Amino acid sequence: MVVTLQLDGQYQPPIAVSIANRGLAVHQFILQHDGKTHDIVVGPQLAADFDKPGHKYQNVIIGRYSNRVPTGTHSLAKDGAESTFTSLANEHEKVSLHGGPSGLDTVEWESIKVADATLFSPKERAQLEAFPPDSAALFRYTSPDGDSGFPGVLHLEVLFALVPSSDKPAVEAKEVALGSLVIVYRAKVDEKEGKKVVTPVNLTQHWGFNLDASLLSPARQPMTDIKEHVLTINADHHVELDSLALATGELLPTANTPEHAHAAKPVGELFPASGYDSFYVFRSSLPSKIPIHVPLASLETFDALSDILKPYGLEQEAEAEPLVTLTSPKSGITVHFGSNQPGVQFYSGNFMDGKGSRKRIHGGTGVLGEGDGYPAVSAAFLEFHELLAAWLHPYGSGENKAKDTLLTSDELYNNFVKVDVVAKVLDESSA
Repeated sequence: MVVTLQLDGQYQPPIAVSIANRGLAVHQFILQHDGKTHDIVVGPQLAADFDKPGHKYQNVIIGRYSNRVPTGTHSLAKDGAESTFTSLANEHEKVSLHGGPSGLDTVEWESIKVADATLFSPKERAQLEAFPPDSAALFRYTSPDGDSGFPGVLHLEVLFALVPSSDKPAVEAKEVALGSLVIVYRAKVDEKEGKKVVTPVNLTQHWGFNLDASLLSPARQPMTDIKEHVLTINADHHVELDSLALATGELLPTANTPEHAHAAKPVGELFPASGYDSFYVFRSSLPSKIPIHVPLASLETFDALSDILKPYGLEQEAEAEPLVTLTSPKSGITVHFGSNQPGVQFYSGNFMDGKGSRKRIHGGTGVLGEGDGYPAVSAAFLEFHELLAAWLHPYGSGENKAKDTLLTSDELYNNFVKVDVVAKVLDESSA
């Protein structure tokens, strides 16, 4: 099953987003601008093919715990709650990747009505009820105790919403804010036998962007890479990794490692031989102050959506400092990212191997096994979440000390990412 959201207001060119129930895969992210149709995320032609070879971890939710953690049994403790967590190997005998062999990307999520949501407050539900039809969708899944080695029954709800631009139409405008896509992840863990439970939770969308791909036609055009995309990550540190890409617990200044200092420059300018697959830590003043963990007792009065769902326009673009900006000089499309998460994993699709299928709108045949899938470096994966294996590593100190990514049964997990889309009107020579 695929749920499609559409933003087609009085002033905005339409945006449409399709989400598959399996793994909450973002199947399409469609923009209509300047007489052209763009799909800015990679993936298969058919939503049913996301679990086929060549499409693993494309555009899906990952977890219960994003990224890589060492395998084995780990002791957890927080605020009087104690548990053990056994991380299961999948990428390597010493590495558990994206929640293990059967993570949240592999399950069917239930589409629910706003009135049936239990992890959004009455005020938040009222805002969603007022949304135009087909511009927001909610999904639910319950992960059982012991699922992939994680302790506690975890209840999850995820919101996808399209927010119109705040700009008025202008015929002569050379740039326009098209609107925004918002994803909000909520979770809580049940007590067990009357006792508080603690469990690791760190969620994100593992989605890959190529802002030029829809300029390819007809089918079987060579796939364009993302090396000419201009990327800005407002980070001052990145996480040090060992030979298995596991976090060592050390943070390294981006200023001392030029290949990591993405400051409004083309992705390919200092492209390392292995490509990019690193976690960047934002300057502490930049992420939204909307909390990641909220006392569960305050849920009835909690309201994060009033801020998260605010419309975005060119005035905000001029004033704001996004966490991450990805732009294409060729297509004229820019995406700005905001979040309450402290960092982002940037992965340049190094392990994409051309298997699977490539969408017809991206110059592929759309057919599995035709050999024209997405090759390496054809997408910029930007995954907003907390620091890697943070319950193991005391990153930082004082006000800059990273959270431990542990959720107890008296807390609500609250994570969001917002994608603001801006596009320029290009002349024929630049298109």
